[in-house]
Amino acid sequence: MTGSQVISILGVMTGLKTLLRLERVLCCGGVMSQLCALRCEAVRLAHWRAAGSHCLNPLPSTVWTCIPPTTYQLTRFMATKHGKSSGKVLKPKPKQEKQEVEIKQRMTVSELAQAMKRDIDHVYEALLNTSFDLDSLEPDSVLEEEWIKEIVKRSGMKFKWAKLTEDKVRENKDVERQPPPDPAVLVPRPPVVTIMGHVDHGKTTLLDSLRKSQVAAMDRLTFVLPFAVQLPSGERITFLDTPGHAAFSAMRARGTLVTDIVILVVAADDGVMKQTIESIQHAKKAKVPIIVAVNKCDKHEADPSRVKQELLGHDVVCEEFGGDVQAIHVSALKGDNLLELAEATVTLAEVLELKADPTGQVEGTIIESRTDKGKGPVSTVIVKRGTLRKGCTLVAGKAWAKVRFMFDENNQAVSEAGPSTAVEIVGWKELPSAGEEILEVVSEQRAREVVDWRCYVEEQEKLKEDMKAIEAKQQEHEESYKKERESMAHLSWKQRKSAMYRANKQRMAFRPSERVESQDLTLPVIVKGDVDGSVEAILNILDSYDADEQCQLNVVHFGVGDITENDLKLAETFSGTIYGFNVAANKSVQQIAAKKGIPLKLHRVIYKLIDDLKDELSSKLPPTLEENVIGEASVLATFDVTVGKKKVPVAGCRVQKGQLDRKMKFRVIRGREVLWEGRLTTLKHHKDDVQTVKTGMECGLSLDQDVDFMPGDEIVCYEEAEKQQKISWDPGF
Repeated sequence: MTGSQVISILGVMTGLKTLLRLERVLCCGGVMSQLCALRCEAVRLAHWRAAGSHCLNPLPSTVWTCIPPTTYQLTRFMATKHGKSSGKVLKPKPKQEKQEVEIKQRMTVSELAQAMKRDIDHVYEALLNTSFDLDSLEPDSVLEEEWIKEIVKRSGMKFKWAKLTEDKVRENKDVERQPPPDPAVLVPRPPVVTIMGHVDHGKTTLLDSLRKSQVAAMDRLTFVLPFAVQLPSGERITFLDTPGHAAFSAMRARGTLVTDIVILVVAADDGVMKQTIESIQHAKKAKVPIIVAVNKCDKHEADPSRVKQELLGHDVVCEEFGGDVQAIHVSALKGDNLLELAEATVTLAEVLELKADPTGQVEGTIIESRTDKGKGPVSTVIVKRGTLRKGCTLVAGKAWAKVRFMFDENNQAVSEAGPSTAVEIVGWKELPSAGEEILEVVSEQRAREVVDWRCYVEEQEKLKEDMKAIEAKQQEHEESYKKERESMAHLSWKQRKSAMYRANKQRMAFRPSERVESQDLTLPVIVKGDVDGSVEAILNILDSYDADEQCQLNVVHFGVGDITENDLKLAETFSGTIYGFNVAANKSVQQIAAKKGIPLKLHRVIYKLIDDLKDELSSKLPPTLEENVIGEASVLATFDVTVGKKKVPVAGCRVQKGQLDRKMKFRVIRGREVLWEGRLTTLKHHKDDVQTVKTGMECGLSLDQDVDFMPGDEIVCYEEAEKQQKISWDPGF
């Protein structure tokens, strides 16, 4: 090998070494590139040694082809890829699922927007740049299937056809009355007699005399427990008392529905009154025969004939006038003719041929219900059919009971009660409502099924009412939307959208804050009563409230029983007032109420409770300003007085009525026009400043404003006094 060849070989080797080092510098991103570079260096050195050992026999130039041409490329590929990916782990992006939209045939624009959970404008935007005529599109326009699919696709969603579902019809689990009994099993039963009439006409005193007890001393206006009276001849009569106060109309109506005979008590010294007429109407509506008891005949001013004549005007014709209504003259206080009244009742009952089936399942009616401290929920019932025994399972409305105990009117435990018998039942899971029908079922499970079904029916009815209200509201919004669209019918879709956007923006700008508390006056109340009938009567009165524009009345809770701490918590939450009728509140409850400032008002007379409620409502109203005229004067002459550099007009007047007081307000009247209202700056009699000027005296006065007085003007002196408003609600008594 010549020296020139060696030099050329060394030059090639040096150039290759330089290229490899340059590659290593460019691909220094990772360790792998360096290792690959070292491998190439080792290959180069191996060839260098081989070349040095063959110096005397030089190899041809093709000896360097032992380095494959792909070695450099492979080295570069490995170095580059590993260099870029070193220290980084690429995570695949999760695939977003498209929203699924349920579609159906002949969908409207509003229905499709609702299914897509978008507004109607989104549907309009999805149809832009299509052949669809947007100007003819309305919210109730029906879309064809192809356009429905196109809108869904353009919205980045996928569609699926809605499945037709059939609502399962729930099986009726209610309990029904039994079919009419076999006449062969019917037996005579005592009559159920209801005492009705006007308040203070002697109904309770009459019952007191009949049962020879002190019912009247209880001073109650609500239902007393029905009781039975046995005549000397052995016949039994079950009596019911009804309150005569106007508030207890529902109780009187309920009394006629469970009774066989109505004894109408009319005071001989008072005659036919409002509740007397109402009692007659209830009896006629229930198609119940009437016996008239003309009470208080022992009084000197008593006039039984006048009472009978007044009854003629209400289609109650007594036997004396050719009718079929018996009229018995009695004195409940002295006990006169009470036996005759009882015998007349028994005679009428025999004519009616009252019978009942003592066998089979029990049917009856709840007369009253209340909560007893020791017994829990208690109801007073009258049995109409069957025989009620301990252990029977009963259903009344949405409440059910397994009879644990039964008590008569003397609070004595009884084991059974037949038709026309009134007893108190203990064992109710919840307090039933007065007037509900009682039906016996075979088991507790059956009773639960009946109650669940009745609750379900009530919920469905409430849902229907809510849906009607929602549909009415939607119809109202749709009509307003149509009117708004009609006003923009001449605009294109884009112009219409822009106009609606501006209108909505302006509407939102003037929208009051939702957090602003209502300025309407409101009185929240909680009502508690001794029995269900009392609460019902009070709520019926409150239903007639018609002064919401002055102060809203909000009944937040009502119930039966004494005042409890839960009632106080409700009253504290709503800042309300508790009204109790014939109920009590223990000392701890009263102390808590006084500590927290919760109004607690207990009453024994219903009209006093209502009067108290009216006063409370009136106290919520803001006072009004009332003007009281103190004096009047007429202007006789006018002149100017110089005060400093200013001329002040002065009116010379004579007091015609009352007196003028400088402290009060004044008014200048010319004809029927009020020229000025305000206060005086000066009031003088002759040359002296005075405080008052009396009738007949002359005076000069100047005002706090310049007024051009004229002779004949009238000066009125008045004061403004605050006067408490009164609620305009009239409950009718």
